[in-house]
Amino acid sequence: MTSNENRINALDCRSWERVLCVVAHPDDTEYGISAAVNAWTKSGIDVSYLLLTSGEAGMKRDPEEVGPLRAKEQRAACDAVGAGELVVLDHPDGHLVESLELRRDIARRIRQFRPDAVVTLTFEFEAPQGLNQADHRAGGRAAIDAARDAGNRWVFRELAEEEGLEPWEPDVFLVGQVGDPTHVVAVDDEDVAASVASLECHREYLADLPDHPKPADFIPPMLAEAGALIGERNGVAFRVYELGGVAKPRV
Repeated sequence: MTSNENRINALDCRSWERVLCVVAHPDDTEYGISAAVNAWTKSGIDVSYLLLTSGEAGMKRDPEEVGPLRAKEQRAACDAVGAGELVVLDHPDGHLVESLELRRDIARRIRQFRPDAVVTLTFEFEAPQGLNQADHRAGGRAAIDAARDAGNRWVFRELAEEEGLEPWEPDVFLVGQVGDPTHVVAVDDEDVAASVASLECHREYLADLPDHPKPADFIPPMLAEAGALIGERNGVAFRVYELGGVAKPRV
């Protein structure tokens, strides 16, 4: 990739073998990122999802009913874009805390899966769509710290000493749904359709949100706007950071 501070570049993912998506809730990846997931899995990349909560506080029903329901809908959404293993942690929805425990849980999964890239959502106070949700902020910050923790033998020593998980640090960290992207993953019409279908898999969740726009009404224009940043028909925008040292935007 060429270095150009004023230019958004196409992201070269051809050397990747595994990608881990770390998000707070079921459906978080389905707002555009799943189009990139579909493109990656079509090319043979193994994509796994790590959900920090089961999203049990996100519907107008008893949380004990909602958690399993949303996990089931997320499994269908993963299948729609070819994503493989889905791991759902039991941190409380709506009460996610940027804690050492959360960082350790994410670092554990990184060492287990050994991804080339980790993907999460923006963890800024303000997101492009407005004020960011508390769990997104806590989860995203914990994820980027955990991505570096996972490569340090002396942070969370018990992962190696008690669980046999040797250190592993991903090459890059991708932040989606940002207002200031550095890179775009080009996607085709099939990937766009798969992304729409993945969000539609959250059928009962969306039914609880009567004012929510239909996925087919807003996802394709959003992906077209991102694709235009690099002269492509469609794309998914990310802010990309190199790991293995001081994290800075890869430009």
